[in-house]
Amino acid sequence: MGATRPERLNLIGLTRADYNGGPSTLCQGCGHNSISSQIIQVAYELSIRPYEVIKLSGIGCSSKSPAYFLGQSFGFNALHGRMPAIATGALTANHTLRAIGVSGDGDTGSIGLGQFKHLLRRNVRMVYIVENNGVYGLTKGQFSATADQGQVLKYAGENEFPPVDICMEAIIAGAGFVARSFSGDAAQVRELLKAAMSFNGTAVLDIISPCVAFNNHDSSTKSYSYGKEHELPLHELGWVPPSAEIVIETYEPGEMRLVDMPDGSYIQLRKLEEDYDPTDRLGAMHRLQWAQQQQEFITGLIYYNPQRPNLAQTLRLGETPLAQLPAEKLRPSSEKLAQLMAKL
Repeated sequence: MGATRPERLNLIGLTRADYNGGPSTLCQGCGHNSISSQIIQVAYELSIRPYEVIKLSGIGCSSKSPAYFLGQSFGFNALHGRMPAIATGALTANHTLRAIGVSGDGDTGSIGLGQFKHLLRRNVRMVYIVENNGVYGLTKGQFSATADQGQVLKYAGENEFPPVDICMEAIIAGAGFVARSFSGDAAQVRELLKAAMSFNGTAVLDIISPCVAFNNHDSSTKSYSYGKEHELPLHELGWVPPSAEIVIETYEPGEMRLVDMPDGSYIQLRKLEEDYDPTDRLGAMHRLQWAQQQQEFITGLIYYNPQRPNLAQTLRLGETPLAQLPAEKLRPSSEKLAQLMAKL
C-alpha cells in the first residue's frame, strides 16, 4: 500500500477535519447534516479561526446541528425561540465574534417569530440559518408555521392555514441579506454561506431541508423530489474573494454582475430571470409573493442592501469589546454613583 496522502492545510494551518464537530444523531439522509457539512467546508476554505466563532441555537432538530460542526468554537443552546435574544446579548458583549445561528421553521417561524423580527430590526451582525422542513420533526411531524396550506400528512391531517414566508418576514423587518436555498443543492448553499459570512449585518439563509422521517413525500414542496424537480435559481452564484479584479460592468440576462460586500469581497451573479434585481426591495417582496402563489421554489440571493449600520455600529461600541474592558470603565465610581443617587 502507498503512503497516506496528508490532509491539505488552509491559510491558518488547519485541515478540514479540524472544523468537524461531534457525530450527528439526526436521521440518516436529513438535510440538516448536509448544511452542517457545507458550514465545515466554508469555514475551512475561508480559513476562519474556530475560537473566533460563537454558534447559537434554540430547540428542535435544527438546533442540534451546531454540535456537528466547528467543535473548537464557542456555543450556546438557548430555550425554544429565544436564540435571537441570546445572540443579541452575546454580540453586544463581544461584537468581534463571528456568529452562526442555526434555527428551524418552528423555532423561528412560530414561538420565536417576535424575537427573530427584533434581531433583524437591530441588524445584529450574524449568519442566521433557518433549516426549514415544514414540520416539527422532533415531536413526530406536526405542521409548522411554514407548512403549505392544504398539505396532508399521515398523522397530522390537512393544514388549513397559509404559511409564514421566512424570507418575506426578514425583508419586511429590515434584513439586508436574504437568501433561500435547498440543502440538496450543496454548491449553492456553499456560495451563499461564503457571502453571508462576509456581510456586515444579519444575513438570513432560509434553507429548505427535507425531513426524511415525516415530510419527504412527493407532494410536499419541502421534499427532496420536489426540490430537485422544481428548484428555480434566480441566478447562478459564485463568491469572489477580495483580491479578485472587477471586470464586468453590464448586467443583461445571461451575463454577470458583481455585488459588493462590505469586506471588499463580492457575490457573482449570473442573471437567469430577465428582470430580477436583488437590490430592489419591493421587487423582491413581489417576487416572493408571486412564487408562493405559483408554488414556485425560487432560490438564490433574494434581497441585498449593505447600507444599514449593524447593532455594534449603532451603539458605538468601539474597537474593544465590552467583555474585555476593565471594571473601572464599565462601572461608575463610588463618588459618581453617590452624586447620581443624590439627584434622585
